[in-house]
Amino acid sequence: MTVVTSTQSSTQPTRQHLKYDRLVATAQSLQKLKVAVAHPCDAASLGAVFEAVELGLIDPILVGPQAKITGTAQALGKSVATMRIVDAPHSHAAAERAVDIVRAGEAEALMKGSLHTDELMGAVVRREGGLRTARRISHCFVMDVPYHETALIITDAAVNIAPTLEDKVHIVQNAIDLARAMRVDPVRVAILSAMETVNPKVPSTIEAAALCKMADRGQITGAILDGPLALDNAIDLGAAKIKKIQSPVAGQANVLVVPDLEAGNMLAKSLTFLADADAAGIVLGARVPVILTSRADSTITRLASCAVASLVADVQRKQLAVPEV
Repeated sequence: MTVVTSTQSSTQPTRQHLKYDRLVATAQSLQKLKVAVAHPCDAASLGAVFEAVELGLIDPILVGPQAKITGTAQALGKSVATMRIVDAPHSHAAAERAVDIVRAGEAEALMKGSLHTDELMGAVVRREGGLRTARRISHCFVMDVPYHETALIITDAAVNIAPTLEDKVHIVQNAIDLARAMRVDPVRVAILSAMETVNPKVPSTIEAAALCKMADRGQITGAILDGPLALDNAIDLGAAKIKKIQSPVAGQANVLVVPDLEAGNMLAKSLTFLADADAAGIVLGARVPVILTSRADSTITRLASCAVASLVADVQRKQLAVPEV
């Protein structure tokens, strides 16, 4: 067994996050994002808020038990004296109050604190007083994978368990809109399956072909689509050439649409734990972007999630600024 000494470990190259650094730098050039943070009552979630504030990314409204928020800040050696705090007795109430603040136009984004994702999303999707739109709500991971030239958007790995073809139209369009907000050009969407040929016995291949035809007919806009594609020939030009796939997407996709949540979750976690990738998370399709952070997220991942939400919100501001004809 090889034992790594302190001398050896100190010589390991520092993990760089150039793709996330670029996102953060772009967001810093924009107007600060007004964010309602639901129940930031532990060191990880409140610490992320302070980090984003220090970089000039967000202007937060902290929603939750005031005494807990203040105590957590003191434990971090920080002060919330200059931040707006909206008192709410518990996490469920904090989620609902944060959504109300967004509905009132006081915040342009929602951020998960130390509460369960289900609690926050339950408030977002509630029939009365939620943040639903005509668009299906979906989740995107923006992944910084070492040695891969561009950031990869993976969808949906967290919200839609077994999406229908109709759901996938919304999932794809949400991801395209995100990529365009991130200044990706062109947006190349790979509809993933286990193979690159249409097989009637594999439903995801048929849905992939249908989505591509819908894009041809203008039902999905803003990107180049191709599918079905297997993962290797979606992201590796050499693999695409071996299979003799001639496509403007194959080998250079920047958006990966998975067949279902199980496939997406396993893909994202495989990249995270086997390839040392980072995964910034955001929910789209609601009135505002929803920043989903995890206690296990690194600092740069949390900041990247805020930066991505800022870019999405900036597009929404510009759309609202255009007068109706």
